[in-house]
Amino acid sequence: MPSAAERTRTLVQSTCSAVLLIPGVSAHLPEQLSPEARAIGPDGEIFLLYPADAAPVRAATHAQADELPVVLGLTDVAPVSAPHRIRGRAWISGWLTCVPGIAEPGRMMLRLEVGAANVDDLWGCGEVDPEEFAAAGPDPLRSHETELLQHLHSAHGDRLRELTSLLGTHAAGLVPTRDVAPLALDRFGLRVRFSAGPDACFDARFDFPQPVRDVSGLRREMHRLFEAARS
Repeated sequence: MPSAAERTRTLVQSTCSAVLLIPGVSAHLPEQLSPEARAIGPDGEIFLLYPADAAPVRAATHAQADELPVVLGLTDVAPVSAPHRIRGRAWISGWLTCVPGIAEPGRMMLRLEVGAANVDDLWGCGEVDPEEFAAAGPDPLRSHETELLQHLHSAHGDRLRELTSLLGTHAAGLVPTRDVAPLALDRFGLRVRFSAGPDACFDARFDFPQPVRDVSGLRREMHRLFEAARS
């Protein structure tokens, strides 16, 4: 199971939506509080790119003592159609400062020094301290997950349905189901949501014998998983 710190790093370094919450600051459009890009520095700090005239930039520029308390909120939504598509949320609190001279013209880079973090996702809830966050790494499949899940969903629905043969008594009385959606994919395995309707669904994890390191390893494990379901 990935640690809470790894899951939080994965969300920050993925393409899930993000919004910067600043006490006393609002924007005419909520998306004006969303960074155009984000990255993590060597010490665990989070760099956020905004238009130079964005509300977060103005607030950080005029903050007293050059430190502005903020919360970065992240929302992870499954990239395929499924009941209850929100897979997780994370909140990272810390202090925001401007980093002049790094961004391209018309943009400003902001630096978020992490003070604490919380994650609530398909694995459960967890707290993360700054040292854990800085030391953790993201899941190696994060940049491929969306494409892989969409491919499984569109091209391999029948093979996903065959996975019900591996569920045993876990799904007694719940299958056959109407819809099967590949909900999440990481180095540890595949999570599938089986449903007979919006209010009648359950998730099943299909764990790999060993965590995979890359897409090549993933292909081998997915082939093994589907062959086990057929046999």
